[in-house]
Amino acid sequence: MTIPQDQAAYFAQTFDRMVMNVSRAVVGKEHVVRLALTCLLSEGHLLLEDNPGTGKTMLAKAIANTVQGSQSRIQFTPDLLPSDITGVETFDLQKRQFEFRPGPVFRSIVLADEINRASPKTQSALLEVMEEGRVTVSGETHAVGSPFMVIATQNPIEQAGTYKLPEAQLDRFLMKTKVGYPDTNATIALLADSAVRNRSQMVQPVIVASAVSQLSGLADHVHVEPSILRYVTHLAEASREHRHVRLGVSVRGCLAYVRCAKTWALSQGRVFVTPDDIGALALPVLGHRVLLDPDAEFAGTTVEHVIGQLFSEVAPPSDRIPVGHP
Repeated sequence: MTIPQDQAAYFAQTFDRMVMNVSRAVVGKEHVVRLALTCLLSEGHLLLEDNPGTGKTMLAKAIANTVQGSQSRIQFTPDLLPSDITGVETFDLQKRQFEFRPGPVFRSIVLADEINRASPKTQSALLEVMEEGRVTVSGETHAVGSPFMVIATQNPIEQAGTYKLPEAQLDRFLMKTKVGYPDTNATIALLADSAVRNRSQMVQPVIVASAVSQLSGLADHVHVEPSILRYVTHLAEASREHRHVRLGVSVRGCLAYVRCAKTWALSQGRVFVTPDDIGALALPVLGHRVLLDPDAEFAGTTVEHVIGQLFSEVAPPSDRIPVGHP
């Protein structure tokens, strides 16, 4: 099914409105906001690794307000238990039966703050819900609903008392990026509005939560040429064979890549994916899926350098515009 051009224009206009809305809270970071909303509309999860005070929490709250969704913030600590995230069954004395009390994961936007400070057992409580959109407690499954997005943060400069995220959990994040510090003009603008304690409160809904699934459904029908699919496949295969890489891009990573590229293309009013879309999303989608050999890291090799090599070695499709599209 091909998306009509008027629906593509509607998607792009709505996406731009959402970007402008979130940017009221996260000033001067339009590209990061676009990545985060692409992740949301691709029905994925986002990992933010950045220094304290860069607006990670503000971004999560602003996105939740933009889609008129519920939100929760879970502060991950070493003593946090899995049941503190998923919920627990309690015995109701009046009804004389066990009842499930949902945990904070049953929200539209869940901020998992400093996720690497919790134990691996607690981190694993997010594995099922991030992959399948449900949790299992005492043998009973409970759906968290839609939309559902986990925005997790971790601090790269304080590693004492932290637990590195396992590869299986990293792969469940659709994207990994950082907010970064605002530029000079944006910083001055923020300081001028220092009386505003919580900028996310300035963000009003642009769409209702149920519309997120409708927009995601439109992105599913964006056209992807077989040559683009081969391009993504060859990049993944090259990542697994690279001499500095101990773990390359999985098939799940390839699926995530294509899904993101569809949403990214439609956000620009296009109903087809180009090689440029693949290149624009390379680092956010592949960066946390390409794990380097320890010797290569010690020698100064970076993931950015390896991904750059992959794109220089794997030739993009020669046809920049798919046949049958303007």
